[in-house]
Formats: sequence, structure tokens, C-alpha cells
Amino acid sequence: MLELLVLASPERLQHWFWALLINAVLIAAAQRLPLLTPAGWVQAGVLGTLLLGSLDWPGWWAVVLYLALGSLVTRLGFRRKQQQGLAEARGGRRGPENVWGSAATGAALALLTVLPTAPVALLQLGFAASFAAKLADTFGSEIGKRWGRHTVLITTLEPVPPGTEGAISLEGTAASLLGSGLMAAVMLWLGLLSDGASWLLVTVVGLAATLLESWIGAALQRRWPWLTNELVNAIQTLLAAVLAMLLAQGLGLV
Repeated sequence: MLELLVLASPERLQHWFWALLINAVLIAAAQRLPLLTPAGWVQAGVLGTLLLGSLDWPGWWAVVLYLALGSLVTRLGFRRKQQQGLAEARGGRRGPENVWGSAATGAALALLTVLPTAPVALLQLGFAASFAAKLADTFGSEIGKRWGRHTVLITTLEPVPPGTEGAISLEGTAASLLGSGLMAAVMLWLGLLSDGASWLLVTVVGLAATLLESWIGAALQRRWPWLTNELVNAIQTLLAAVLAMLLAQGLGLV
């Protein structure tokens, strides 16, 4: 009961009101940017409100920068990927399913931080790992599809065409490591990670979760039609967050 009273205090409610208002104004101004579909922008506004209300500006900026970096790497070699039939649909614009497939885990962890007894540092580390894993996936997929020379199925190492579910390449894996490290660096810069050890942990976990996501794609997604890309993305980010938090506790980082 006490926790509910704290969350419903006038100061807290005012904070959430301003979070909603700021995001509504920013989303209305950003509608012309070729990053999201109209429905995607609406859901991004909901996500932005949740993050600004819970993690304040660092959490909000973390996801804005994630979106910018992901959209930038998607545009690399986009014309060539279109010619090969490997480009993202809708000209690379993300829809609501992409927003929540990438951010559901992070949003849930962010909301948990507002509880008075929440382990904030641990939840922030899980939040960072979820987005590091997703940017690792985006970097690996987009660069691997365009520049991967030898693409193989992660389960059998059998050569497969670029863009095949569960396919990996050396170039794509290196890009995944870069994307994970870059997103972890953003989280460190914003103060959502505390030190270099946490950055390293999140970077490694982001890459590991991306490889697990490829395994899920190769081993399970082909058999189970209901296992959509967006659901696999959500599973990947959840695995990254849980793994990072368990390792951080085991290693005494938080």
C-alpha cells in the first residue's frame, strides 16, 4: 500500500504528465522522418513516455540513439539489398511490431525501477543489455546481408543464401560485436552503466544473445510458424537482460 501511495504522489503524477506531454509534442514533430510508420510513431510515443517517466532523460535518449543507429545501419547498402530482395520492408521504416519486439523487455525493466525497493542498478544493466543485444542483431543482420562473403547456418554450418533465418557470417558476427559494444558505450555515457566492467559484460552478453537468436531462428523458427521475427526479437532481448543480470550478480558488479 505504501508503495502505491509513493507512485501516486502528486509529484510523481506531475512527472508522468510532463513525460506524456513532451513525447506527444516530439512525436508530432518527428512524423516526417523516414524512420517509422505512422502507427510506429504512435507506439514510439508510448514507449518514450514510459522511459521518460521511469528512467528520465538517460533512458529516453538511450532508445532514441538506438533507433538512430539502427536506422543508419539499415540504410547502408540499401539499394543493393533491395536489388537482392534482402532489404527491410517499407523502405526500412519500423512499425509497432518492431518497436515492441525490440523494446518490450527494456520498457518492463524501466518501469520496475520506479518501485521504491527496486534494485535500480541491476535493472538498468538488464535494460542496457536488452538494447545492446538488439542493436547487435540489427548490425549483424544488415551488414551480414550486404557484405557477408560466406554465409552459413549456425546449427549445421551448411552454406545458405544471405538473409536465411539462422544464417551467420564472419562479417556479420563482427558487426554484431561492434553494434553491441557501441550500444553499451552509449549506455555507459548516459550513466545507465556504472563502469568499464559493466560495459564489457553487456557487450559480450549482447553478442551471445544475438548468436542465440540466430540458433532459435535456424532450429525453431522454421518449424513453428507462430514464432515470428518480432517474437524472436523479444525472446532475444529477454535472454540478454536475464543473462546480464545473473552474471552481474554472480561477478559482484552490482
